Amino acid sequence: MNLLAFGMPGGPEMILIFILVLLLFGAKKLPQLARGIGKSAGEFKKAKDEFETQIKSAADDAEREAIETEDQKNSSNQIADSSKGSSTESAS
Repeated sequence: MNLLAFGMPGGPEMILIFILVLLLFGAKKLPQLARGIGKSAGEFKKAKDEFETQIKSAADDAEREAIETEDQKNSSNQIADSSKGSSTESAS
């Protein structure tokens, strides 16, 4: 028994779907319909790629800012440590 009741349509189902589309839209409209679907798929892929690029760019920027902040903290701590060391040497 097949547990997936609604899997991918096979050969006979695809033929039936094609015949229904042909009847609904007519032979003259099919190329226009296919062209429109192709353009829509292309635009969707383009938008998806642009979105992924923006997400990666934002993540890289955030990582870069975190590293710069950490470096600034480390340099501030080194300056504070060196000034403490020089003040204790002059007090001795």
